[in-house]
Amino acid sequence: MAEQDLDIASVAQLARLTLTREEAQLFQDQLAHVLEYVDKLREVDVSEVEAAAHAVPMFNFFREDEAHAWFTPVEALENAPHHAHGLFIVPKVVE
Repeated sequence: MAEQDLDIASVAQLARLTLTREEAQLFQDQLAHVLEYVDKLREVDVSEVEAAAHAVPMFNFFREDEAHAWFTPVEALENAPHHAHGLFIVPKVVE
C-alpha cells in the first residue's frame, strides 16, 4: 500500500486525536511499516493450514458439579449496607 493511500488525519479524527504535523508524519511512517508487514504476511501460503481459534489445542477442563454448603440468606446479607425483608436494597439505576 502506498503511503499516499494512508489518511492519518481521518484516522486521527475517528480516534478523536489532535495531532501536530510532526506527529502525523511519524504515525504515517509507522503505519506504513505496519501495513508493509501485513502485505508480507499476505504472501504466505496458508491454504493447507486448518482454521483454528487457538494456536495450541484447547480442551474443556471443567470440574464436576458438586453440591456444597454456601451462604445462608442471613449470612449473605450480613455485610450489605442496606437490606430489608431478606433482600438487598440498592440505588435505583433505571428511570
